[in-house]
Amino acid sequence: MDLARTDLYLDGRWVPAPDTATIEVWNPTTEEVIATVPAGTASDVDKAVGAARAAFDGWAATAPADRAAALDRVHAALASRSDDIARTVALELGTPLKVATRIQAGLPLTVLRGYVELAARPTEEHRVGNSLVAREPVGVVGAITPWNYPLHQIMAKLAPALAAGCPVVLKPSELTPLVAYLLFDAIDEAGLPPGVVNLVTGTGPEAGAALAAHPDVDLVSFTGSTVTGRRIARVAADRIARVALELGGKSANVILEDADLATAVKVGVGNAFLNSGQTCTAWTRMLVHRSRYAEAVELAARAAAGYRLGDPFDPDTRLGPLVSAAQRDRVRDHVVRGLADGGRLVAGGPEAPVPDRGYFVAPTVIADVDPDSALAQEEIFGPVLSVIPVDNDEHAVAVANNSRYGLAGAVWSLDEERALRVARRMRTGAVDINGAPFNPLAPFGGYKQSGVGRELGSYGLDEFCEVKAIQR
Repeated sequence: MDLARTDLYLDGRWVPAPDTATIEVWNPTTEEVIATVPAGTASDVDKAVGAARAAFDGWAATAPADRAAALDRVHAALASRSDDIARTVALELGTPLKVATRIQAGLPLTVLRGYVELAARPTEEHRVGNSLVAREPVGVVGAITPWNYPLHQIMAKLAPALAAGCPVVLKPSELTPLVAYLLFDAIDEAGLPPGVVNLVTGTGPEAGAALAAHPDVDLVSFTGSTVTGRRIARVAADRIARVALELGGKSANVILEDADLATAVKVGVGNAFLNSGQTCTAWTRMLVHRSRYAEAVELAARAAAGYRLGDPFDPDTRLGPLVSAAQRDRVRDHVVRGLADGGRLVAGGPEAPVPDRGYFVAPTVIADVDPDSALAQEEIFGPVLSVIPVDNDEHAVAVANNSRYGLAGAVWSLDEERALRVARRMRTGAVDINGAPFNPLAPFGGYKQSGVGRELGSYGLDEFCEVKAIQR
């Protein structure tokens, strides 16, 4: 598999990047450079947006059945590359291959298949009094995506935008750009009209900032940190452009005293450590009823000990590296501070053994965490779980909601109605009861500083539409 890339994808074809500057892509397991990609500039972004703008009228007017057929061709071309996708993500991100195959390669295909079906349906119109209410594509979309689920986060934007009739300019994360090239190989093979999809690789401060500020971008869809999301919202506000922001999280896993404790803790630890903890929806705060707290802490420590660190291509590896040295150091600093703030280390920690090479952090569980401490309030984005005791359902809801974030969460109880009552009071965009599976057709997004808008399913499609009232 050749990882070398030198081109951008503009106006329906691969074109050499005019600037010779490149970005190095590192393998976080070996700490070696595995490829370079073009360092796109504001000029490259301008060309891409110009191509998208020129394509807008034609793509917006394309019949729903034809848009669906185009997306179906992309799906077929992408599915044929699923093995390469999983291997590429394992190389550039460090996700264990088994997980990369199931989630990093499999989930985006599921999402795309859903939008093939949604795109085929004519846009619904309805009457309100003497008004005909119609939905129309919002315009040119600038998509800026993160490194942790690089293809899924692209697909959650690109597929609904295209289904709605919007051309897209994509700026993927500079840390994991290689899988985006596999997607655009599939797009090129599928033969979408020129300008409908465009790829500019580059850094956030250069290419990302240019895309967010471009006057011909009608909607900026961004997934990443809350800090960067604020900057994008300010830039977009200056020109009154729409934004869709999927930002950080600090999700609570509420385990009530009547829960199946062994299952709740095992699944909770697995959720917190998924993708080495580099998951915005990770249940990184485990809230356990005080009567079962000691047992839960012991179970969590035992579960963490079973997460073997190592090479993502080794089938026995359960936890890969973090994406970069900077991310590893940041996570370790959080752990050190959390212990200094009074947390009790029960598994892992900054001194735990890790592989000699690679950006690894040991799977870590810290008990007795103060709900107001940085460890319980900051998004750490590593394999670090905080365990917090709670006294009753009321206290659990208060601690769960004691966060500036509100992206996801969980509740465990043998009484589903009780769990549902707690779930309804949690100020968060999604809640799983008793380990219910992720639903890619349900709305995905958060409250508070976790973002603005929703992705996935018909709710994600609505983000890329304007609503028009025609009076008759």
